[in-house]
Amino acid sequence: MVERGVVLAERDRVALEEIRVDPPGPGEVLVRIEATGVCHSDLHVIQEDGWHHPYPVLLGHEGAGVVEAVGEGVASVLAGDRVVLGWKTACGACASCARGEPRRCTRPPAATGRLFRLDGTELTPVLRTGTFATHTVVPESAAVRIPGELPAEQACLIGCAVATGVMSVLETANVWQGARVAVIGCGAVGLSVIQGARLAGAAEIRAIDLDERKLEQAQRFGATDVGDGPVDFAFDVVGRQSTFELGLSLLAGGGTLTLIGLSPAGETAQVDLPRLFAKRTRILVSHGGDHLPAEDFPRLAHWALEGRLDLASMVTRIAPLEGWREALDAMSSGDVIRTVLTP
Repeated sequence: MVERGVVLAERDRVALEEIRVDPPGPGEVLVRIEATGVCHSDLHVIQEDGWHHPYPVLLGHEGAGVVEAVGEGVASVLAGDRVVLGWKTACGACASCARGEPRRCTRPPAATGRLFRLDGTELTPVLRTGTFATHTVVPESAAVRIPGELPAEQACLIGCAVATGVMSVLETANVWQGARVAVIGCGAVGLSVIQGARLAGAAEIRAIDLDERKLEQAQRFGATDVGDGPVDFAFDVVGRQSTFELGLSLLAGGGTLTLIGLSPAGETAQVDLPRLFAKRTRILVSHGGDHLPAEDFPRLAHWALEGRLDLASMVTRIAPLEGWREALDAMSSGDVIRTVLTP
C-alpha cells in the first residue's frame, strides 16, 4: 500500500514522502499510526549521521495506533486492538535473555523488508518502529495492547519518554521510599523521571534546569524543590559533561548517578576516582529505563487511567504529520513538553 512517512534520506535531508508499506510477514504486525510523539532521539538520528541507522531512515519511535493486520503465528494481538509500539523488546535468545535478563537484551527483533521508498529502496525504521508515518510494520513483541480508553495522543508517550523516565527510577536505579532525588534536565523524559520518583515515594525531588519555564513545569508534575542540594539519587537526563559532573557532585555517601540523556559524539567527563571510592558512589546507565514493553506498558497505561501518571499535561501541541519540522523546532527551543503528530 502507498502511505506517507517522514524520511531522512541523508544527514540533515528530511522530507515527508509517499512510501510503500508491505503486508506483515510471520510474527509481524501492521499498525495504523494514530499518534506519535516527537522525541529528541529523532533529532539525534538526524544530527548524528543516522545514529547507526543505515540511510534512508523512516523517523519516529514513540507511537500508538490500531492493529490492521497480523502475520502468521501472531497470537497476542488482533486486528482492531489499540497498541503502543515498543522499541526495546527482547529476542529471547541472546546471552542476556538466556540468563533471565530480557531487559538487557542486546538483539531486539525487527521486521525487515516491509518499508520502502517509492523507488524501491528499503527504509530503516528508527529503533525498529518508524512511527512518523501513516502505517508501519513491527514484530509482534513490539505491539503491546493497552486499554482503548486511554487517548492515543497520551498513550504514544508511554512508548519512549514515559517508559524511559519512570522506569529509570523504578527499574534501573530502584529508588527507595523516602529517598532524596535530583533530576537534571526537565523536558518530557525528565518530567517522567519526576513522576517516577513520586510513584516510588521519594521524600524530596529536586528539579534542575537552565530554563525557568521547565522548572515551573517540574513543580506541577511533582518536584518539591528547585536547584542544587544533597541527594541519594541523581538522574542526568541531558548527557553533557557539565550535567554529569553536577550529578556526581550532588550525591551523598552511597549515592547513585543514573545517566539517561544521549550524549553527542566525543563528549567526555572527568571523575575524581578517590572521591568516588570514598563516597561509595554508583554510576548507572539507563537504556530507555531498561523497560520491557510487554510488562511495563500495561501498568503505565493503568497508572495513567488511575490518575497516578499525568500524561495529558505532557501533550503541549497536537499537529498533523505535515507539521513535523515545526514540531522539531519547538522541541529544540524548549517551547513544548511534547508535540504529538497525528498522521
